[in-house]
Amino acid sequence: MANEIVVTTDNFESDVLGSDTPVLVDFWADWCMPCKMIAPVLEELSTEYDGKLRIGKLDVDAQGDLAIKFGVHSIPTLILFKGGEEVGRRVGAAPKPSIVELFAEHV
Repeated sequence: MANEIVVTTDNFESDVLGSDTPVLVDFWADWCMPCKMIAPVLEELSTEYDGKLRIGKLDVDAQGDLAIKFGVHSIPTLILFKGGEEVGRRVGAAPKPSIVELFAEHV
């Protein structure tokens, strides 16, 4: 987990929107099996893209306001933020190449 961050309402603006590096935020929950399936992939990507991409983990049960704000209706939802803006989104569990495709042009 080289550059994974726990995203909360307290640090969302500074650590996600204010980041100089693109941030891929994983909207997840502990009870979500597909979320658990992609967690190891995100951990790998965190290490492989260290310095180029940050992975943020946002627990929708604890941070429901942010999930609502970004229209997250199904989890896992991966949202890529760059320069303070959403630039990509993928809903549901996906294989590693599909996740990489989401952010490849932005790193």
